[in-house]
Amino acid sequence: MSVSGVYNITPTPFSDDGAVDVESLQRLTAFTREKGVDGMTILGVLGEADKLTEAERDLVVRTTIEAAGPAFPVCVGTTHPGTDGCIAYSRRAQELGARAVMVAPPRLARPNDAALERHYKAVADAIDLPVVVQDFPPAVGGTLMSVDLIGRIAAASPRCRWLKLEDEPSPMKVGQVRAASPDVVILGGLGGMMFLEELRHGAHGTMTGFAYPEILVDVYRRFSAGDVDGATAVFYKYLPLIRFENQPRINLALRKHIYHRRGAIASPRVRSPFAPVDAETLADLDDILRRLELS
Repeated sequence: MSVSGVYNITPTPFSDDGAVDVESLQRLTAFTREKGVDGMTILGVLGEADKLTEAERDLVVRTTIEAAGPAFPVCVGTTHPGTDGCIAYSRRAQELGARAVMVAPPRLARPNDAALERHYKAVADAIDLPVVVQDFPPAVGGTLMSVDLIGRIAAASPRCRWLKLEDEPSPMKVGQVRAASPDVVILGGLGGMMFLEELRHGAHGTMTGFAYPEILVDVYRRFSAGDVDGATAVFYKYLPLIRFENQPRINLALRKHIYHRRGAIASPRVRSPFAPVDAETLADLDDILRRLELS
């Protein structure tokens, strides 16, 4: 299987009482598939994976994959602080029908490239799926993955040659990884904020959260077809929304509000602890959507 193109990372919908909303999860999966993306990713940071019980993880994975159907690939976040736990999560994802897993590096007391390389190889050796290596230092206590380490991980196992690159400045690092390890398939992230530049520097797509995924699909399709000017025009038109939605600390809550507005989920509920969105910020969102004729 090849993981490339536009993979939309989706949130986990909860009902107003905080329970996993299975009906909304089914509806969100169908909504995402209908927007033309190449696949979807669940149980990442946006999916509030660290706030779910083991039983809820299984429920979310099973429900999403069943709703997606066999023709629509689902990548499952299986990050865990320990290698054994990550292997267990990854094996379970494969059992439930995942087509790939996404793994961020475990937090280490001290930087240790050899330990990270062993971690990823052990996970890859335990399953038969692509392992998307997530390079996002803020999410893992600042753990940095050098261009050399990324190449060594990919060389250690062919299942680890997919990279979700979110180490800023991401376009520059895309070019560096492409030059050093041409076989690595690079997907951008960061809410799509640098998607156009990442494509220009050689990225193979993006794996990110954005509540209007069809916009990223349009950019990617145009760029891939050689219509760089068209891709640029679309990207620049919607960049105010991409920028606004990806604000630190409130990006999850904002995305859930938009998915709720679009009818994809029944409630914008976020599990505690989280940063709430105030009325003034929601009014700003309304203004952007109105001006972009998306409301």
